[in-house]
Amino acid sequence: MVVNEEKKESLNFIEQIIEEDIANNKNGGRIITRFPPEPNGYLHIGHAKSICLNFGLTQKYNGFTNLRFDDTNPTKEDVEYVDSIKKDVEWLGFKWHGQDLYTSDYFEILYDFAIQLIKDGKAYVCEQTAEEIAQYKGTPTQAGKESPWRNRPIAESLYLFAKMKNGEFEEGKMSLRAKIDMASPNMHMRDPLMYRIKKASHHRTGNKWNIYPMYDYAHGQSDYIEGITHSICTLEFEVHRPLYDWFLDQIADKNKIRPRQIEFARLNMTYTIMSKRKLLQLVTEKKVLGWDDPRMPTVSGLRRRGYTPESIRNFANRIGVAKRDNTIDFALLEFSIREDLNKKSKRVMGVLDPLKVVITNYPENSSEELPAINNPEDETMGSRNIPFSREIFIEKDDFMETAPKNFFRLAPGVEVRLRYSYFITCNNVVKDENGEIVELHCTYDPLSKGGKSPDGRKVKGTIHWVDANQNVKTEIRLYDRLFSVENPDKNEEGASFLDYINPESLKIVQGILEPSVKKAKISESFQFERLGYFCVDYDTTDEKLVFNRTVTLKDSWTKIANKLE
Repeated sequence: MVVNEEKKESLNFIEQIIEEDIANNKNGGRIITRFPPEPNGYLHIGHAKSICLNFGLTQKYNGFTNLRFDDTNPTKEDVEYVDSIKKDVEWLGFKWHGQDLYTSDYFEILYDFAIQLIKDGKAYVCEQTAEEIAQYKGTPTQAGKESPWRNRPIAESLYLFAKMKNGEFEEGKMSLRAKIDMASPNMHMRDPLMYRIKKASHHRTGNKWNIYPMYDYAHGQSDYIEGITHSICTLEFEVHRPLYDWFLDQIADKNKIRPRQIEFARLNMTYTIMSKRKLLQLVTEKKVLGWDDPRMPTVSGLRRRGYTPESIRNFANRIGVAKRDNTIDFALLEFSIREDLNKKSKRVMGVLDPLKVVITNYPENSSEELPAINNPEDETMGSRNIPFSREIFIEKDDFMETAPKNFFRLAPGVEVRLRYSYFITCNNVVKDENGEIVELHCTYDPLSKGGKSPDGRKVKGTIHWVDANQNVKTEIRLYDRLFSVENPDKNEEGASFLDYINPESLKIVQGILEPSVKKAKISESFQFERLGYFCVDYDTTDEKLVFNRTVTLKDSWTKIANKLE
């Protein structure tokens, strides 16, 4: 492949490696990647970045990507997680090659590889406890000590390893370890575990196996079995790469594809937790409503909140692929969904905190239909009619009895424009016995229909509204960031990340929307004019319409947004 210099400048470092491999006809010019999730939780936005990278590379270079579940720890895995992961990958817009694969598909092959390593004197059965193994490993500045079982006869290790497989020993009694170098400066090379005894039923293999391979052993060998050319990992696996290569050195056939591990920086994002263990804790301790709670950074949570696959893919492209860790501002993700929904979502009007307005000079028992544009960004989306009558609702925040000069909304004696409707002027304020404002009396200009000035006079303020007689009452869930600090993981002494949960992350209000939303479908997104983007929640029924706030209209990330233009 010939690549011009101008294009090279725009390539990330992984693309540079791939294009060099293609130019050298390495692996016959084939590009095969894999996405290898462990089915012990739901995917989050960090996994989405990895999905977009792995599948995006093979789409660009005419290859394919395998979906392989790393199901080597049966005590933590569940079919529920497998199903959710497959759904998330497909929802993001990607299709894996062939059938979904599992490390458990290769248990027999991995076992045979282990037998060969024992025969070659490269692995041995060790009877040290987990505590003893840790003690003997030493420290990064002090060499470890060899296990007393390190040099046991090969035949004895083969015999014991077979008994381990057959379930003749209790958990923790024995393990299989690679024989490498107890003095290596890389702690992962100090005779790492290859197999441990686990007497647990596996969701695919049942009770067939009593031993399960460790990730560092199964990882590279599974890549090799599948013919993966580029094994894309996050940066924490960089120190594992020498072990990845060592195992391949022992078992790889020179005439077959040998995978190459490449590391990139994982996604870190402000106001967000990425640890699956901590996300599980949020769920089990009921700090959230489940894995798909719209405040969660899970793909299912983002989907339920109203994020689109396109917005997440665009986000992944924007943040790029880095060699070193950095932290992305959560506002960039919000910018991506605003940008996408602005182009494709219908506009409607809704009021979340209603204040009644009576238009005293409008004919009683009369109403009309006023045309409104569905999306000014897309003329093909057409228009709709919205009802208007003598009584309407506006937002309480759009009225001030004593307003400052820079308040361009409704106030006594002030004229404003009702969106798509008329000019109105407030003449009287009605209060209850507690002095609370409960109603406004206004007059309208019949000649200003459509919000157009009949005589050229300027009206600075435009506010949204909903007809008081023809509307839809809905439950509105106002979601915000789950955590109140940028880095919930960076705790003060004695504090937990749970202490930083934002108490304002969910507010539920009863809103009033224009009638056009009656036919809204689950997950359909709308822009509530001047309020934000909202989508129909799964909890919606024939009796109750529920909306989730996806994101506000306000873009607090203007500096970065301007740089992207």
